[in-house]
Amino acid sequence: MVYKPSFSRKLFVLMNALVLTFIMIIGIVPFIHLLAVSLSSNTAAMAGEVKLLPIGFTLDAYVYLGHKVEFIRSLRVSLERVVLGTVINMFLIFITAYPLAKETTQFRSRTMYVWFFAVTIFLGGGLIPTYMIVKSTGIVNTIWALVLPGALNVWNMIMMLNFFRGIPKEMEEAATIDGASHWTLLWKIYLPVSLPAIATIGLFTIIGHWNSWFDGILYMNSPDKYPLQTYLSTLITAMNAQMQSVNVEQLKQLENLSEKTLRTAQIFMGALPILVVYPFVQRFFIKGMTVGSVKE
Repeated sequence: MVYKPSFSRKLFVLMNALVLTFIMIIGIVPFIHLLAVSLSSNTAAMAGEVKLLPIGFTLDAYVYLGHKVEFIRSLRVSLERVVLGTVINMFLIFITAYPLAKETTQFRSRTMYVWFFAVTIFLGGGLIPTYMIVKSTGIVNTIWALVLPGALNVWNMIMMLNFFRGIPKEMEEAATIDGASHWTLLWKIYLPVSLPAIATIGLFTIIGHWNSWFDGILYMNSPDKYPLQTYLSTLITAMNAQMQSVNVEQLKQLENLSEKTLRTAQIFMGALPILVVYPFVQRFFIKGMTVGSVKE
């Protein structure tokens, strides 16, 4: 028997497609506008004439950013931070969530440890005590100051914990009977079936490291060690000061640059890496959005 959708079903599918298309347009139009402004001339951008297409097309904003040695250096610091920070974060999340996902019959102090970690979500030590601890460890002005203070994200750990708890116990029992240790269970049983959760948490971790800028100002004493977002946040002020002291020839080279075009260029470049990564983890990310939402 051939399935023939009813009129109400066709209407639902059509309305669903229209609503999702509208939401997609709302999400993508601001990025198109940012790109258009960053590629437009200073006059058109400052006059507010740019909509979705560049006016007075110019690449001066991106050339200015790309030719700066500081920009390339800060980009390298950010990439190093994302790679190193994500590896450390995910490793600590795995080895913390695995034992806390056990039943109280297997790990009697489980509940106490879960509350020990959960309290840190609601209560923090504060900015000054955190800085004093980081300084006392001797990692100020190093890449470790950007990675170690937030090495274990408790919220992401709880998400992974709930996902682990949803894995059928029969899989663990069968592996245990075959002589598997806890390390074997974690790396060969739990993690391979947790790809949706890993992709979701990994994406959150990457975004967090990439977008973070304040800790760069707080812990880095030298601008040479600023991550990209910290460098970009200080670029406008430096550029305004520079344009007040340049000669006529230099000013002519920067005539198509302004705070607005440069700001939109930096916002677009700051979001671009995440936009590139997201399509590769999208199918896992959609599944991982329900991590911990279904319980027996």
